[in-house]
Amino acid sequence: MANPIYARLQATAQRLIAKYGQAGTVKRITPPDPVYGGDPVVTSYPATLVPMAYEASYIDGTVILSGDMQIYISSVGLSIEPTVGDVVTANGNDYAIVAGDPNKYDGVTPVVFIVQGRITS
Repeated sequence: MANPIYARLQATAQRLIAKYGQAGTVKRITPPDPVYGGDPVVTSYPATLVPMAYEASYIDGTVILSGDMQIYISSVGLSIEPTVGDVVTANGNDYAIVAGDPNKYDGVTPVVFIVQGRITS
């Protein structure tokens, strides 16, 4: 059962991301059918997000690389849960999601999606 406190936290996160963030997209790439083949299908989902560079103390050169971005994505109005393999467009760049945290404290309500994005080449 959803706890009302998390719905309020979700609304607060949405307000802050809308105020300080930007419009972006989360692109999900569906691979071709293994039997029939075909082309991969890219589906774009509009999102409101805040990309932020990691502080130097977090960059270790293995898990978090220089140039990686911590991206806060509003869960309000987003019909998918961003996951590893998706691509986030922010600041005019494409970032592949290499790690993510849905922040579902009660297991039901996603307060905010926080993902680690690595620039695609």
